[in-house]
Amino acid sequence: MTTFTALSRAIIKGFLRDKASVFFAIIFPLMFLVLFGGIFSDQGQSKPDLIQVGDISLLDQAPEQAREAFEDTFKVTKSDDIEAAIEKVRKGDADVAIEMKGDTLVAHYTQTDQVGAAIVQGTLRAFVDGANVAVTGQPPMFTLDSQRVEDDSLTTIQFVTPGLLGWAVAMSAAFGAAATIQGWRQSKMLRRLQLAPISTRTIVAARVAVAIGIALVQMAIFLGLGSALFGLTLTGSWWMAIPLIVVGTLCFMAVGLLAGAVTKTTEGAVNAANIMVLPMAFLSGSFFPLDAAPKWLQTISNLLPLKHLNEGMLDVMVRGQGPGSALLPMAILAAFAIVVTLIAAKLFRWETT
Repeated sequence: MTTFTALSRAIIKGFLRDKASVFFAIIFPLMFLVLFGGIFSDQGQSKPDLIQVGDISLLDQAPEQAREAFEDTFKVTKSDDIEAAIEKVRKGDADVAIEMKGDTLVAHYTQTDQVGAAIVQGTLRAFVDGANVAVTGQPPMFTLDSQRVEDDSLTTIQFVTPGLLGWAVAMSAAFGAAATIQGWRQSKMLRRLQLAPISTRTIVAARVAVAIGIALVQMAIFLGLGSALFGLTLTGSWWMAIPLIVVGTLCFMAVGLLAGAVTKTTEGAVNAANIMVLPMAFLSGSFFPLDAAPKWLQTISNLLPLKHLNEGMLDVMVRGQGPGSALLPMAILAAFAIVVTLIAAKLFRWETT
């Protein structure tokens, strides 16, 4: 235990002295959390900007509940100049301008935002249809009750944090393992440790313990900063993210070992780890969801370990699922770690050639 503690302290000191390692393991991922947290900090639903030109009899005659729904849907400003209103829509300062011509509600919109235009037109059409039903005196046969499946406390930062945390853990573990194995090999430290009265098991355990400790520190910083600055709240069995991160760390340490085994310099090992992890982050939903991606791209994503780490943390931290939801991602990550470690061990050489 004394040897293990001494080795762990030495590895931690080496990590803290390497400013680049500290930056890329903690500060760099936190920059993304602050960036995304700032972008998505205002969680109020954006309302389409609507300019009402003149009197709209359709609104004046609508039932009180319909008028309230209309005002809840659109951010309404009033104007008497239709040309000025249309010019604002054309410039993008408003989404739609409406005016009444006889019994027809005329909506002037821009096609530059096709999705927004479709939403505005559909909403106005539904409002007109509802007004027609009200005028006929016939009660509607069907009603709509919209209910969100998540807890009301959930905000966008809840969905952003697990992905960024998963990427940070993967990057730190992979880079750290790759740099360590190459750095020790180039400095002949591996040979010295091999000849020293220290078991290989102790050396590996110390390096793994430090990597897991760094990952848990990353988790604490991410969750603490997210809670303090952006109102992050956790749901369900969020504590299961801890064993998930532990297994995820082992998985991406294996990726780093593979990168270190197939390269000959520290710079090459770090670059190889970067080539493995960075594309994986984009393909695993760390930065943005892949729901709209092509099926073939989603299939590739499902083969990547980071996707399962991210999904597992989303399940237990955001989606309110129980501890059992983390077991399958943990099993996949563990299997991936074993396979990649065996490949790295097969390719590893004590000396650079």
